[in-house]
Amino acid sequence: MKILIVGGSGFLGSELIRQARTAGRTTVATYATKPGDASPAAWHPLDLRDTGRLDEVLAEMNPHVIINASSGRANWAVTAVGPIQLAMVAAKHGTRMVHVSTDAVFSGARVHYDESALPDPVTPYGAAKAAAETGVLAVHPKAVVARPSLIIGYGRSEHEQRVHKLASGTLDGALYTDDVRCPVHVADLSAALLELASSEAAGIHHLAGPDALTRHALGVLIAERDGLDVSRLPTGLRAESGLPGALDVRLNSQTTQRQLRTTLRGAQQFLRPGT
Repeated sequence: MKILIVGGSGFLGSELIRQARTAGRTTVATYATKPGDASPAAWHPLDLRDTGRLDEVLAEMNPHVIINASSGRANWAVTAVGPIQLAMVAAKHGTRMVHVSTDAVFSGARVHYDESALPDPVTPYGAAKAAAETGVLAVHPKAVVARPSLIIGYGRSEHEQRVHKLASGTLDGALYTDDVRCPVHVADLSAALLELASSEAAGIHHLAGPDALTRHALGVLIAERDGLDVSRLPTGLRAESGLPGALDVRLNSQTTQRQLRTTLRGAQQFLRPGT
């Protein structure tokens, strides 16, 4: 099986490449600005806004499956329109596709969200991701849309790096005690995405850990694992910060977990010191 990882130079993309290669799968990857540290069989520059280039890459690589792990933040053309164009080309070539979305498609008004919940984003990034979900499944009904929560792992995630900077005093800010998510380890997420890519699954799937934690509680676990001084972690309330976004979003991944061999561990397990 040949796998094309779109966004292979990112944190998640790099782990997907590593696991796919370890499993003996021919793996090629794309990058937006420069190749990453991972070592696929080949790197290809790709701008998701360039429909012609999308067609060229798929025709040249002829992958069996595409995993879109790219992130254009709140850039509508990249984050919303780009994945839809990718899905259209994938459908034309008869190529299976897994699109990675986010829990930012939800407002937090319901707190608990399973796969049947309808998106109600409150940020431009969430709105772009929600639009991509709808468009991808409209043009490629057999595609998978996978929603993770905060992605953690190996000390390389932006969340772990932020904790280190806050603890060292090199970054101003706070870890919020009212901002709740269900973190997932990048290794578990990647294994689950590759498993879904190799299956006949379609539609929405949630891939979050079972532990609902505040940003501060997550920071404490990271600090304890890494031997940092927990007392140096500043706290605050996101509700008082003026920052847009949901406060409490808890993805229920039980339906998807029952379909997987991969276990989506909770942060209290994968951040335990010594693990």
